[in-house]
Amino acid sequence: MSDAFLLGVDIGTYSSKGVLVNAENGEVAASHMIEHGLSMPKPGWVEMDADKIWWNEFIILCQYLLNEGGISEKDIKGVGISGIGPCVLPIDSEGKPLRAAILYGIDTRASEEIRQYEALLGKEKIFWLTGSNLSSSSTGPKILWLKNNEPRVFEKADCFLTSQSYLVLKLTGERCVDVYSGGTFAPFMDVEKMQWLDEELLGVKPKEVLPKVQWSCEIAGEVSLSAAKETGLAVGTPVITGTIDAAAEAISTGLSAAGDMMMMLGSSNSLILRTDKFVRTQNFWGLNWLEPDTYAVVGGMSTVGSLTRWFRDNFAPEELNAQGTSGVNAYAALGGLLGQSSIGANGLVALPYFEGERTPIYDPDACGVLFGLNLKHTRADMYRALLEGVGYGIKHNLDVMESEGMRPSRILGVGGATLNLAWMQIIADIANISIEIPEKQLGASYGDAFMAGVGVGLMPGLGEIGRWVRHKQVITPSGEMHERYDPYYRIYRELYLKTKGLMHELTGLRKD
Repeated sequence: MSDAFLLGVDIGTYSSKGVLVNAENGEVAASHMIEHGLSMPKPGWVEMDADKIWWNEFIILCQYLLNEGGISEKDIKGVGISGIGPCVLPIDSEGKPLRAAILYGIDTRASEEIRQYEALLGKEKIFWLTGSNLSSSSTGPKILWLKNNEPRVFEKADCFLTSQSYLVLKLTGERCVDVYSGGTFAPFMDVEKMQWLDEELLGVKPKEVLPKVQWSCEIAGEVSLSAAKETGLAVGTPVITGTIDAAAEAISTGLSAAGDMMMMLGSSNSLILRTDKFVRTQNFWGLNWLEPDTYAVVGGMSTVGSLTRWFRDNFAPEELNAQGTSGVNAYAALGGLLGQSSIGANGLVALPYFEGERTPIYDPDACGVLFGLNLKHTRADMYRALLEGVGYGIKHNLDVMESEGMRPSRILGVGGATLNLAWMQIIADIANISIEIPEKQLGASYGDAFMAGVGVGLMPGLGEIGRWVRHKQVITPSGEMHERYDPYYRIYRELYLKTKGLMHELTGLRKD
């Protein structure tokens, strides 16, 4: 058995996960997960404590994995890290956080700042410069929000990091971010040159306040003495730059070539399509991928698994108490409800925009909707409508991609929701797609470990992920079911268009 192991750690929205993996065959020597929550101090605000959650849970995971795996810290040849993103974490000159991190697209506070940058630069220039339109997932407007609303924090900020960047800093003392994550720092990055803009934008100087940019598998630095004492890792262990969790999760599914698409179904949804060239699209994000001369088009929905968590916590006390559900078990606990409803949820259509929506509508002020309620509807109908709403949202994304000439040749499903095979069948039927599900559902942390292996030279590149990943099953669509869903999908598409004005008015009242 090989004595070379790789450590992968992912900081997710509701949990942190870590794995120790045998570098030779991809077998997992130890794994562990820690659940955590979010802070939502105001409507539209979603935050997380970088030290209490990110760094503290990283330490706990390292210590647990070393003990559980029975592996010497000297046998860990590399560390890979991913995290929720893009986040905004201001740090001072000593690397200490100045406030809680502002999270990714589910935090919608910076709508006004988006408008300010659009007024300054123009939407067309932003698009051609950054490869995408500004949205609630864009980092730049949130940094400007700090300048506008928390000027003392902004003035003290020596650098703005994202989640995995902060952990790399804590481990190595280096301030860096990967090229792929950097592309989400719109409007601060020139995506063709892959570098920060060297000009002041509304009082923000990107080149001065953002970390250096490098590829995901590049070695960022080595574990320092102080970090080794806290984590149990060996001094000098190489740490790669890492990336956003969705990208690492894509690697964990076996995504390796142009035409492959990762469909991640966790608390939110990410659709990552590998492409053979850089694509500029108004409806999605065209980005550089994780290695030189690789590219991707990215889309995603704000709320997916978080919908089932919300439903479970508010409408399913019996299932919660009977099964003691937590994490991915939330899906299994609610499985019986599906059989109590039928296709179309007995005439109930849900818009799953519970925290605004990302692609393809780019609307942080969109709201969730349950349309068609009557006194005969049950909680089972509500539950099914939410699951179907996610299917409609995925189909919406895929339809728009196809209209732009982008059709995936293979869809690789991953995330907690894939454990609910009935839900996967609903999505396959609605979108008329086949979904391949990997044998190992370890998610982003598994991809992190493989990327660390590439970084330290144990694998030649990310295209070799097939060494580790096998697919256990394929969910295929039913043509009959697809036709039955079609009229509900039409209503879904029209419902947003006919209610978005009222949504925006209502969101404005909430903020007041």
